[in-house]
Amino acid sequence: MRYYSLSRQADTVDFRVATVAGQAPDGGLYFPAAIPCFTPGFVGQLPHLEAAEVAYTVLAPYVGGTIPEPELRRICAETVNFPFPVVPVTGHIRALELFHGPTLAFKDVGARFMSRCLGYFSRHETRPLTVLVATSGDTGGAVASGFLGVPGVEVVVLYPAGRVSPVQEQQLTALGQNITALEVNGNFDDCQRLVKQTFRDEALRSRRHLTSANSINVARWLPQQVYYCYGVAQARATTGQPPVVAVPSGNFGNLCAGLLAYVSGLPVAHFIAACNANAAVPAYLATGQYAARPAVPTLSNAMDVGDPSNFGRILELFRHDYPIIRKLLTGYSVSDEETSATIRRVHAQTGYLLDPHGAVAFFALDDYLRQHPQAQGLLLETAHPVKFPAAVESAIGEPVPVPTELQELMRQPKRSILLEPEYEALRAYLLETA
Repeated sequence: MRYYSLSRQADTVDFRVATVAGQAPDGGLYFPAAIPCFTPGFVGQLPHLEAAEVAYTVLAPYVGGTIPEPELRRICAETVNFPFPVVPVTGHIRALELFHGPTLAFKDVGARFMSRCLGYFSRHETRPLTVLVATSGDTGGAVASGFLGVPGVEVVVLYPAGRVSPVQEQQLTALGQNITALEVNGNFDDCQRLVKQTFRDEALRSRRHLTSANSINVARWLPQQVYYCYGVAQARATTGQPPVVAVPSGNFGNLCAGLLAYVSGLPVAHFIAACNANAAVPAYLATGQYAARPAVPTLSNAMDVGDPSNFGRILELFRHDYPIIRKLLTGYSVSDEETSATIRRVHAQTGYLLDPHGAVAFFALDDYLRQHPQAQGLLLETAHPVKFPAAVESAIGEPVPVPTELQELMRQPKRSILLEPEYEALRAYLLETA
């Protein structure tokens, strides 16, 4: 397997180079030169296969021999060694729960796979590898957990001050060891812009061995296909038909992974890009014209992205063919008021407790199914409600119990470094600590 840059000004590379580099030297995102096809036998057997076997089958073609089979099988098994249940919510809607990993968020899957791949690739390196990551909430915690204590790897996380939940912030700032949190006085787009500038700074990269752990990195993005395989297979086995899949969408790596699995042969009836007020992609789907927008803060903060990086991969996947994209994908923009009302209504009517991101997906999916009453829906519930206590508790009028595994973390002191949203500030920090 080879990977090319979407900017098309760089040489193609293998999986190892794409993973270690994070971003192509021309500033573009790496994209696979060929999309593997699932065999009919694999798709038919999905409900009966072990999770680790599914992960290996999906990911081995992308890794392309850069990791030996026994090592890759170990990595895949460690990546998916927690449950991915499909839970009924209503008669026509099921939730694929992706929050049963160590940081209670879907990004545990990509972060665990990437951390183990980088650990393998860097085992003979003589200088430390710095993983640089921008987060709107859950990415940073998942990456920090995945890389905590990994020899030869330092993690630097940039997050927007005041725009992540208390649990998310603790998962970023309380670990210490090889994890450093930079609290940026700005929004997520500022954090992402700073990370991208860093990778274009050849002088800095000569001083620090850098890679990225955002979903711009293929080793973070590609593994997310795996839980689509689990979820669609379970839903299809129950209902007898491919589901409509609603994905809470911010930087669009998650939805792009689902679309990639679809192109490979996973049976999905339709996709919904469920966004909050940051609606650049729903606007594109409505008009055919894409325009980045300034990010605005919402209750579903992990989706507060005004210029999603991975949307370029979606366009590439479908060769910028707007009619095809529009036929497969419907976009929604859901307000904070609609999000809160959905949490309250679903909890009162069914007992199921959505987090704000899952509530955005539920609202969009419920509306779509009213117009397509014969369809069955599957929403991706991407984070545990406890990660957003203020939003959830104000909606339902009662506290969200804190899982035992979080209680000790919440008692730890916060350790972060304040940073202005200016590239020279980040550059100075990275050079001083090189």
